[in-house]
Amino acid sequence: MSFSWCLSYCCSRSHAGVKTGLLEEARAEMGNTEILEREPSESLSNGTSSNVEAAKRLAKRLYQLDRFKRSDVAKHLGKNNEFSRLVAEEYLKFFDFTGMTLDQSLRYFFKAFSLVGETQERERVLIHFSNRYFYCNPDTIASQDGVHCLTCAMMLLNTDLHGHNIGKKMTCQEFIANLQGVNEGGDFSKDLLKALYNSIKNEKLEWAVDDEEKKKSPSEGTDEKANGTHPKTISRIGSTTNPFLDIPHDPNATVYKSGFLARKIHADMDGKKTPRGKRGWKTFYAVLKGTILYLQKDEYKPEKSLSEEDLKNAVSVHHALASKATDYEKKPNVFKLKTADWRVLLFQAQSPDEMQGWINKINCVAAVFSAPPFPAAIGSQKKFSRPLLPATTTKLSQEEQLKSHESKLKQITTELAEHRSYPPDKKVKAKEIDEYKLKDHYLEFEQTRYETYIGILKEGGKKLLGNNGSEAPGLKKSHSSPSLNPDSSPVTAKVKRNVSERKDHRPETPSIKQKVT
Repeated sequence: MSFSWCLSYCCSRSHAGVKTGLLEEARAEMGNTEILEREPSESLSNGTSSNVEAAKRLAKRLYQLDRFKRSDVAKHLGKNNEFSRLVAEEYLKFFDFTGMTLDQSLRYFFKAFSLVGETQERERVLIHFSNRYFYCNPDTIASQDGVHCLTCAMMLLNTDLHGHNIGKKMTCQEFIANLQGVNEGGDFSKDLLKALYNSIKNEKLEWAVDDEEKKKSPSEGTDEKANGTHPKTISRIGSTTNPFLDIPHDPNATVYKSGFLARKIHADMDGKKTPRGKRGWKTFYAVLKGTILYLQKDEYKPEKSLSEEDLKNAVSVHHALASKATDYEKKPNVFKLKTADWRVLLFQAQSPDEMQGWINKINCVAAVFSAPPFPAAIGSQKKFSRPLLPATTTKLSQEEQLKSHESKLKQITTELAEHRSYPPDKKVKAKEIDEYKLKDHYLEFEQTRYETYIGILKEGGKKLLGNNGSEAPGLKKSHSSPSLNPDSSPVTAKVKRNVSERKDHRPETPSIKQKVT
């Protein structure tokens, strides 16, 4: 039960080439900050006094909610440019965290605004918070990186403990174990981690919402409603208190494939082998809808809605890879699905053609819609960290997506060659050898995954999704599934905790590499 606790820092870059007159015009309009934010210049990166003053004015208005809503704040603090960074720095100066614990400070911070927006924007906001907390309490935690690591750990723990129907809750011991070695190569104080764990366990992290959002009905499906005021609704799984684990769930998303599949769970998150008593085969009616593979216990019934169990069984296929299970011989037509968090599931189709059809569709969806990964987590240099794989759908065009995959493949191929050119000495500790093997297995798998994605996009990508082969021509819509209600409004679903990468990882267990049992 491991998480990617320390998320990477996203670097803000400034761009040159904007005329000074534009900036002066923008500064002259108190309510117009869009030009400054959209087109930063060299002068912004130099932090000139006029730009700092403009940032101070905007920050004050955001803090006082002067013609701004709480839901507007994060987007002004989290943009990837120098002016937004200046605004965020000035905004955070309104918060004095001196003498406060990290969890108290985060709760205090969240009372002022709504942490909404793009994943990268929300992470930048948390980075600004971490920097401010470290400034106010320089002797509490060793570094700004350590503060940010713990901040993200609390966000992820909050989802784990307070999300609905996502399996066994994380224990304090597991929370501590998952944070080993990430505090500048050392460990955080156990007393500190225990205090943070108990704080989140006893009181859920929540941020402020606008008054009009509070008045909305549950049917409007707002993030805030599902964030605590209606815990019994099953329109989503989990909560939106973690900005990194949200999966957009569009009820009108295309259904790319459906049919009966038998499923066997071979490995849990991070490749940890599933206990023998939980590995049995179960038959489901499977629906690949958008980037989510829904596994329902019953076949099509128009009047039936998704049950909580159906949602719990759902699997996100972002950054996943499906392949024929050549190492499994007990049943025919079996394919293997390895998810973003390195769970391994086996599926048996009804025929060889059906099996290949599922493999093609899953890999095609993953290749077309998986967003580019974030950089690897910053932390201990000795402990290998996988990069964070965002669950959101990419905004790149198909051509840009292909270039992104090709760039990653080139990077990984080079890294794998360099990694193998410096094998560990046989005299080093077993732990270091294990780390070497973990990284080697990860890089080898990623190389195969990106080679598969690139091949798919070169063959047509989205066009392949429209080619249903033995299925009826055209893409089926959500009404083709008994439990994917086309009338419900868009919400955000949590899908069995496989929506984000975890920092510590294990390769597939030896039995999956040699012979799946």
